[in-house]
Parts: sequence; structure tokens; C-alpha cells
Amino acid sequence: MPRMQPQHLNDQERIHLLDLLWTSVSELSSRDEVRAFFKDLLSESEAIMLARRIKIAQLLLQGKSYEYICKTLHTSDSTIATVHNWLSGGFHGYESTIKKFEQVVIKRQQVIKSKKAEPYTYEWLKRKYPLHFLLFRLFDDYSDKRNLKIKDSKH
Repeated sequence: MPRMQPQHLNDQERIHLLDLLWTSVSELSSRDEVRAFFKDLLSESEAIMLARRIKIAQLLLQGKSYEYICKTLHTSDSTIATVHNWLSGGFHGYESTIKKFEQVVIKRQQVIKSKKAEPYTYEWLKRKYPLHFLLFRLFDDYSDKRNLKIKDSKH
């Protein structure tokens, strides 16, 4: 799709189109819905470009230098400066989003840690060799279903 210059739109069209975008995104309720929407909406390169801007903002908020960001993300000083200007004079959308993102990452890491079992424990063996424990799992599932049926019939 060719680029559209915002100045070629009248104010009413521009406001209507942006409202359509903001409303569409705000109505998405889960991470999977957001992912599907943006996969349909953006090409892979556009999505990566947006993600890199967010990563640049994250690194700037962490106090990383332009030089470090250039080397890490293989981006230009002007791109970093543009994101820095948005961080400084924008509507603080980057900052609030990055703070929320960092909280989500911390929660994910905690979940991953909690799912990791200590080596050579019974739980670790069940995860390491799931087929060896297939009969045990089937029996447990059957027992759980049977117990639910018994509870339901009593009520």
C-alpha cells in the first residue's frame, strides 16, 4: 500500500481514521487477539520496525547510551534521537507501555521459574520423560473425572 501523507487528508477524515485505529486496538482483550490483529494489519517488517522503536525507548529509559543502542540494535543515531524526542515531548505512551511490559516480563519469568522442577525429583522425571508416565497420567485423569461425576451425582 502506498504511503499516505496526513496533510493530504482533511481534519475530519484524519480524525475518523485515527479513531477507527484506536478503537479497534482498544477493543482487543487478549494477547492472542492483539497478535492476530497486528499480523493481519502489519507486514513483518512494519511490526519489527515498531518493536525496535519500543526496544529503543526501553533502552533509553534504562539509561543506555546511544552508542550501546546503535551497536545492539544496528540502528542509526537519528532513529534513536527521534525516539528520544518522542519520549521527552510525547504523551508518555512509551513510558507507561514499557513499564507495563516490564511487569509482564517479570510475571512470566516467575511463572517459568515456578514451573521448573528441581532436577531428579518426581515432577522433573514426569516432565523429562512424559511417555514413561503416560499410564499414571491417564489413571489420574480418569480418577479425577470419576470423582467429579460422583460429586455431581451427590448434589
